[in-house]
Amino acid sequence: MKIAMLARNPNLYSHQRLKEAAEARGHDFDIINTLRCYMNIASRRPEIYYNGEKLPKYDAVIPRIGASVTFYGLAVLRQFEMMGVYPLNETVAIGRSRDKLRSLQLLAREGIGLPVTTFAHDPKQTEEVLKLAGRAPLVIKLLEGTQGIGVVLADTERSAKSVIEAFRGAGVNILVQEFIKEAGGSDIRALVVGGRVVAAMRRSGAPGEFRSNLHRGGSASIAKLTPEERVTATRAAKTMGLNVCGVDMLRSNHGPVVMEVNSSPGLEGVEKATGIDIAGKIIEHLERHAKLGATRTKGKG
Repeated sequence: MKIAMLARNPNLYSHQRLKEAAEARGHDFDIINTLRCYMNIASRRPEIYYNGEKLPKYDAVIPRIGASVTFYGLAVLRQFEMMGVYPLNETVAIGRSRDKLRSLQLLAREGIGLPVTTFAHDPKQTEEVLKLAGRAPLVIKLLEGTQGIGVVLADTERSAKSVIEAFRGAGVNILVQEFIKEAGGSDIRALVVGGRVVAAMRRSGAPGEFRSNLHRGGSASIAKLTPEERVTATRAAKTMGLNVCGVDMLRSNHGPVVMEVNSSPGLEGVEKATGIDIAGKIIEHLERHAKLGATRTKGKG
C-alpha cells in the first residue's frame, strides 16, 4: 500500500512512529508538507502538485494538520478525497472537531456528558453568562486555542468579568465553563481507533498548574477506564465522525465529561505511558479500510 501523510514537521515523534510502523509492515510512506501542495481545482481529473511535480496515486492519506493551517490543510485533504484516496480522518469530521463550539453542540445533542458551557457575543450579556456557568471558579477559554494556550482559570466572579472583558476587547470568541474541581488538575485521554478505545492515559498538571497538557509540563501515566468512560469516548468519536482521535475527559462527580476531541492526537505521551503500539494500530486500520474510492466524501463538499 502507498500511504501519504500530510505534516509540516516530519521529525515529530508521532510522525516518525507512523512512518516506522507503516514501513515495518511493508508499505511505502511519504511525508508531504501540507503548505507546499498546490492543486488544479478546475480540472475534471483532480490533481495535487508538490515541489513542482504531480503527486503519484496513493491508497491512503494520514492528515496531521496543525490547527494554525486548518483551512488550507483541509482543502488539500479534500482534494485527496476527490481523487479517491482513503483518508484516515475525513475533512468534514476534522472540521467538526476543530470548531470547539460546534463540536460541543453536537456532543450535547447526543447526550454526551459535558461541563456546563456558555457562549455569547454581546459584552452586555456577561452577567447572564456568568450566572448560567455557575459559581466561580470558572474556566474561560479561547475558541481557537490549542495545547492549553488561551485557557484561564478565574477564581472569583470579579476576575472572571475582567478576563471576559479583556478577551472581548481583543475581539476574540470565548467559552465560559464550569471548573471541575474534583478532577484535581488531571484529565483522561482515551485514544480511539476504528471505533474502539485502544489506550488511555491520565495526564496530571505540573505543580500549581490547573491545565494538564503535556506541552505545559504535565505528566502522563496509564489509566484504567470505567465502562462509562470507555462508552463516552467511543460515542464522542462517532459523533465527530473520526476514525482516529484522542478524547479528553474529566472525572466529575456526575460522571465523565468531554472537554475536547482531538483529530490529530500526539502519540508520544500515550505510547510511553502505556507501552502500546498506537502507530501500528493506526496502520492496521488503514490496511483494513483503505480501498480505492473508499472515502464517503468523494466528490462531495
